[in-house]
Amino acid sequence: MLDCQPRSAEARSVTRRGRVLFVSLGVIWGLPYLLIKIAVRQLDPAFLVLVRTAGGALLLVPVAWARGELRPALRFLKPLVCYTIAELAVPWWLLFDAERHVASSLAGLLVASVPLVSAVLAALAGGEAFGLRRVAGLLVGFGGVATLVGFDAAGSSVLAALSIGVVAIGYAVGAFVVGRHLQDAPRLGIVALSLALCAAGYAPIAAFEVPSHLPAGSVLWSAAALTVVCTAVAFVLAFALIEEVGAVRATVVTYLNPAVALVLGVVVLGEPAGPATLAGLALILFGSFLATGAGRSRSAGSAP
Repeated sequence: MLDCQPRSAEARSVTRRGRVLFVSLGVIWGLPYLLIKIAVRQLDPAFLVLVRTAGGALLLVPVAWARGELRPALRFLKPLVCYTIAELAVPWWLLFDAERHVASSLAGLLVASVPLVSAVLAALAGGEAFGLRRVAGLLVGFGGVATLVGFDAAGSSVLAALSIGVVAIGYAVGAFVVGRHLQDAPRLGIVALSLALCAAGYAPIAAFEVPSHLPAGSVLWSAAALTVVCTAVAFVLAFALIEEVGAVRATVVTYLNPAVALVLGVVVLGEPAGPATLAGLALILFGSFLATGAGRSRSAGSAP
């Protein structure tokens, strides 16, 4: 989840290209939860992490190289490693493992709490003060999380739902590292190298989780779409959206992702969506809006 500062594009009106990019990215980053749910039916989490990161690196490293962003990104090696661990290595394994036990829609809704965690980290770091609006937003948002965990997660799945809370913390910490230590680093170079670094770390682990037989076609297509569309293409679109409409407006895509995840889970997989689900979604989104503040710069989005 790359945190970006406002640019001059904030003053521009939203163009047709900007609207297309916004909708496309909102749908693409609401899609991974469905794809993960299908892929983990036959692929172990560590192997799926390797597939996604290695595939994403193979697609993005050449682009970053062509744009001259790889060598400058290497100057930020220490924060790059921290970002990789917080944003990819730990959260993606936990998310993939959790989706073997909880609904894809619930996973997407719980990850939507990332802005709330980011607001807490910013306040604890002394960057921003806790005002009444922010406190109210945090209480409302975490109330939404409690609603989802308490009513939508079955007893055997509560631990998995809570592990997704760790995923949200990881994404928030990743954005914090970027905001504090990688502001001057080339964005695409950081993403490409972090994917390559994570793939290298997971290769020895995933070697023991290679499927013994060829997975079903739906699993293969899901893993491929997760890698190509939801990772490589999504990051390219994210940077294009930031350049087109500015960082602040681009962050609004955060509010579209969980709704897309919810609709896909219900329509495609037949997952239940009761009153608690809708109430939790509404509370998380409204709490995030209050806690992050209108017009504030937030994370530009994360590939779940």
